[in-house]
Amino acid sequence: MFLRWMVRQDASGVDFGIWKSVSAANLVCPLDVHVSRIARRVGLLSRKQNDWKAAMELTSRLRELDPADPVKYDYALFGIGISERGILR
Repeated sequence: MFLRWMVRQDASGVDFGIWKSVSAANLVCPLDVHVSRIARRVGLLSRKQNDWKAAMELTSRLRELDPADPVKYDYALFGIGISERGILR
């Protein structure tokens, strides 16, 4: 998460974006129980364990959606996982 905050830039101010020498394209999506559960439900993650290989698999799939900034989907996956509302219930 720290790398995400320091590397990514966003208009809402969640991410500081002060490390200009690192590209957001090189970040790995933080994987917690909420993110992994939703990622599996929507077909972004097939690995059963929550480990480095799973984080890399998820990041690889997210890079298909946005190669320049795959980690930007982290908060959406996390938020859905926390709320457990909507069609994913």
